Order: sequence, then C-alpha cells, then structure tokens
Amino acid sequence: MSLTHHDSNARMSQIAVLNGTVYLAGQVPSDASAGMRGQTEQVLARIDELLARAGTSKEHLIAAQVWVTSMGEFAEMNAAWDAWVVPGRPPVRAAVEARLAKPEWKVEIMVVAALPEA
Repeated sequence: MSLTHHDSNARMSQIAVLNGTVYLAGQVPSDASAGMRGQTEQVLARIDELLARAGTSKEHLIAAQVWVTSMGEFAEMNAAWDAWVVPGRPPVRAAVEARLAKPEWKVEIMVVAALPEA
C-alpha cells in the first residue's frame, strides 16, 4: 500500500494519495465577499492547483461532493461548475444544501481523482 499525505497540519491534510487515487479535502473560497458563482470559481481554481501538485488534473476526476448553503443559488454554482468540468468527462457527483463552518462561505467542494497512467 502506498499512502502519502501533503499539506498537513494537526487536524487534516489537503491531499492524500493512495494507490494511484488522489483525495482532496473540502475546499472553500478564499474571498467570501464574492457571490455563489465567484466563490465556486475560487474553489475550482484551488482544486486545479491541488490536483496539479498531486500530479493529476480535472481530466481525471472520479467523484465530487458539493455542499451549498442555499439551493436558491444552486444554478449559480452549476454555471461555474459546468464552465469548469471537462466536457464528456464529468465525475460522479452529489450536491446537498448544508450549513458550512463559516457563515460567509456559500460553497465547499471535495473531489477524488485518479493519477494518470505513466
């Protein structure tokens, strides 16, 4: 078994890699003053960065979990998501309404991706 953790602190790791699969922690926006679409775009950009650091990309996504604070803004999140996801290669996904750790956050996304075959 090959398990590595990256960007870890006492509570969690941002990236874990196990046997060719990359797991990211839930990602939240850095600028909570943005609206739902802007916050989602920030989160997706951070996911791109972390996947690249782990040696993969959104082209290799397997699964995504999305939490939004209001289904009333679900279409705005989906607009950012649809512009970002690789056409023809969307991951399996679940999306739910939830209260997040900070009230100013509107979205949190967690993904799983495969490492590309060498």
